[in-house]
Amino acid sequence: MELRQLRTFEAVVAHRTVTDAANALGLAPSSVSEQIRTLEKSLGVALFDRGPKGMELTAAGERMRGWARRLLRQAEQARAEVAGEGPVLRLGALESIAATHVPGVLARLAERRPGLRVDVRSDAARDQLLAAVAAGELEAALLLDAGGDVGGLGFAPPPAPLDFADLEPVPLALVAAPDHPLAGAAHVAAADLRDEKFLVNVPACSFHMAGERLFGPAVERVRAGSVTVMASWAERGLGIALVPEFAVRDRLAAGTLVRLALGTPALSLRLVWRADREALPGMREVLYAASA
Repeated sequence: MELRQLRTFEAVVAHRTVTDAANALGLAPSSVSEQIRTLEKSLGVALFDRGPKGMELTAAGERMRGWARRLLRQAEQARAEVAGEGPVLRLGALESIAATHVPGVLARLAERRPGLRVDVRSDAARDQLLAAVAAGELEAALLLDAGGDVGGLGFAPPPAPLDFADLEPVPLALVAAPDHPLAGAAHVAAADLRDEKFLVNVPACSFHMAGERLFGPAVERVRAGSVTVMASWAERGLGIALVPEFAVRDRLAAGTLVRLALGTPALSLRLVWRADREALPGMREVLYAASA
């Protein structure tokens, strides 16, 4: 196997056709095809099924994908170390916390590891971030979770030895329009919300999952969209919304939303990484700096 073959393999996986992979790599399609055939011949297995819809990975190809990522990453680490370049931390983060919480983590890293370069990848999908950590594409990811294990909030983590550290609590707020009948109540119980419309995002959303744990099936769900959309709909009396406090702090201060007096558990800002990668040079110190 050669590194150029692995890079070509990854390009075909990403673009699904030889032509598109060739365009991305600046190569002729015949060169891409030849490199893939040579790689398959050296391994003695077919990595792709060639069909009218493009190149689909075989079972062997799926296994190869993880190895290709790791080998290319190790080659890049070797190049950087030999060239005397500083270490790089590839950090993933949910889009919902990238603007509000990631700067603080980056500031801690800059203070404790001044020679460290951090590449941040934000993503709306938690599963994509965790899959990237499991595959070695990211060293760590910042997401929202709860409980004593990765996925305690209610999602299924990938089958990898994941470890985590909780950095800080992320309080939630149940909000409604100022004229909501429960706006002035000193205490609100979940039973008081039985006839309410609960504004939600997609089921995979952290705040949707937190609401499932808090309300159960009794409250009617109304699909709204992002946290911003849920807050705007709540302002107009279209329902109540469980959202992160930081996202509606200005609206609460302005009085366009009110916080209902229901006890809401906080989520945790959680740093997740592969436990078996802590032995990489400098990795443990980086994780400590991010979480301290």
